[in-house]
Amino acid sequence: MSKSRKRNRRKVWNDDPNPRAKIPMDWVNALPPEGDRCFNACLVLVDRYSKMTMFLPFHKEDTATDTDMIIGNIVISHTGLFQNIISDRDLKLTSSLWKNLHNLSGTKLSFSTAYHPQTDGLAERMIKTLEDMIRRFCACGLEFKDSDGFTHDWCTLIPAIELAYKT
Repeated sequence: MSKSRKRNRRKVWNDDPNPRAKIPMDWVNALPPEGDRCFNACLVLVDRYSKMTMFLPFHKEDTATDTDMIIGNIVISHTGLFQNIISDRDLKLTSSLWKNLHNLSGTKLSFSTAYHPQTDGLAERMIKTLEDMIRRFCACGLEFKDSDGFTHDWCTLIPAIELAYKT
């Protein structure tokens, strides 16, 4: 009589194949203040299923109310409500206002652990890609002029950078 071999069964990737089910989001805070409104940060949103990305210029000083208004007006109006938002423990997202708004809408807030890239590694990787693209588009942080003589900074180039990433 021979023993049956024990073998590891393949684990099924149990991620929800529903667009907008899980959205990792994170802020890029190491950007120079640029543009008419002096944006100095950028919010990065990534859909885990479709890999759709959105880059939104922000201010580091924005409050939870400002963040919710921008996400509500720009993101949710275009994509609809998310089922689960994954982010680090930013003060904007841990406020009682943010928690109450998402309890009312039925969106679950999940917070990642520090130095645990399995949770929101997709957003962290996208931040590195965005920083690299900004560096390349803006010629090492310097403004540049197009053929008509208009100067561009990283804020005005965000739509072009987003399009370049998506294509």
